[in-house]
Amino acid sequence: MDGYVVAFFVPTVIFMTIVAPIWILMHYRSKQKLSSALSEQERAELEDLRIAAERMLDRIDTLEAILDTQTPEWRKRPVEHAARMP
Repeated sequence: MDGYVVAFFVPTVIFMTIVAPIWILMHYRSKQKLSSALSEQERAELEDLRIAAERMLDRIDTLEAILDTQTPEWRKRPVEHAARMP
């Protein structure tokens, strides 16, 4: 009978002192990662910002194309106000 008690008691103690605390720690760490994810509202705002950035890039490309057509040397001009900055 003593052998059965030891065979049950030793694995239980090892589980409770090593496995269970690590298991609990990993469980709550995964819960924290899930709660720190973006909410639906934040995802929608991020998507709106992405769309706005793409539109701004398109506008910049259009403006650069217009400037390239009207003033081909515009990229080579030094910016005067930048030279005055300390």
